[in-house]
Amino acid sequence: MQIDILTLFPEMFSGVLGQSILQKAVEKSAVNYNVVNFREYADNKHSSVDDYPYGGGAGMVLKPQPIFDAVESLKEKAKSGNPRVILLCPQGERYEQRKAEELAKEEHLIFICGHYEGYDERIREHVVTDEISIGDYVLTGGELGAMVVVDSVVRLLPEVLGNQESHMKDSFSTGLLEHPHYTRPADFRGLKVPDVLLSGNHKLIEEWRNKEALRRTLVRRPDLFEKIELTAEQEKWLKEIKKEYE
Repeated sequence: MQIDILTLFPEMFSGVLGQSILQKAVEKSAVNYNVVNFREYADNKHSSVDDYPYGGGAGMVLKPQPIFDAVESLKEKAKSGNPRVILLCPQGERYEQRKAEELAKEEHLIFICGHYEGYDERIREHVVTDEISIGDYVLTGGELGAMVVVDSVVRLLPEVLGNQESHMKDSFSTGLLEHPHYTRPADFRGLKVPDVLLSGNHKLIEEWRNKEALRRTLVRRPDLFEKIELTAEQEKWLKEIKKEYE
């Protein structure tokens, strides 16, 4: 996968993209990152990329020319057909695991990280394919949002994680929150690991994990049940769990 990131602050990405899973993905040739300062595409002597909004108002607005030219240049260099061009924006679609899984199937992603008051609307209408918000709050710029999306997408690429089942059982990948995890020692300061996990009975362990995923989702994110279809067995377990809280 080719990932291009358009930003006015490319140095923000060096530490993030060069560490952990994101760096390992490069080493495994699963992804190539290209961080570009789109100020380099400004066509004026001062290399300005923003201007005052028509009609007045506070703040500055990103001009269309640098973004249009930068995206067109990246498309031409990559020769990858029609890449997804993603605008990080508070007005965008709220980001979810489903979207990460969708983007992970693409060959080429271009992220646009804005600053200032906003974007010229022509960027949204004629350049961008997706607008994404990572939450209902406002950040200084789109860089942190892009980092979040890139991380969540790259870890889904084939062979990036050591265990391919890891991401399949993550919270949200199944629609539910993930079950609790335990490791050694079995007894830490009198706090003991559930007996079933020490039993060696894989069927009972899997059942316990499924029930605990349901329990955790019920307690912490009951709204998620509106988006998923449970099996008959899960429905039965959920009813039993609900009775415990009555």
